[in-house]
Amino acid sequence: MNRSSTLFLQVVVVLISISALAIMLWEPHIEGRNAHATLFEIYFKDPFLAYAYISSIPFFAALYQAFKVLGYVRQNKTFSQATVKALGTIKYCAIALIGFVAVSVIFMMFGDREDRPAGVFMRILITFPSLVVVATAAMFERIVQNAADVKSENDLTV
Repeated sequence: MNRSSTLFLQVVVVLISISALAIMLWEPHIEGRNAHATLFEIYFKDPFLAYAYISSIPFFAALYQAFKVLGYVRQNKTFSQATVKALGTIKYCAIALIGFVAVSVIFMMFGDREDRPAGVFMRILITFPSLVVVATAAMFERIVQNAADVKSENDLTV
């Protein structure tokens, strides 16, 4: 992979991060029940919103690790322990995100019955891609670890 394509992918990761943060900050203001609420009412009287912000931390951490992995690839350090560690962190961040989604079912049980179908759909939209990320990161972690081991053995024999 050449330098320009990894730089492009790093820019895409940054744009995804900025877009996700902008949507997270903008969406509560246009939500139906918050249409005429003050900033204090929006951000400090909704425990689910606080939970959503806390649960977004693994998402942004995984994006940062993806940015780092692309940086390692651009520096020709693809098969290094740093890459393996970053891929492992991505895997654990995706697992944490799935855990946060699972715990959010408690909010759904005590919430409005009319919101449940949309809540289930949103949880599915988050869980399935997270499962794909877990599987993919685990597979790449294993492959890069094996390649790093072979590379270190070759470096020792030469």
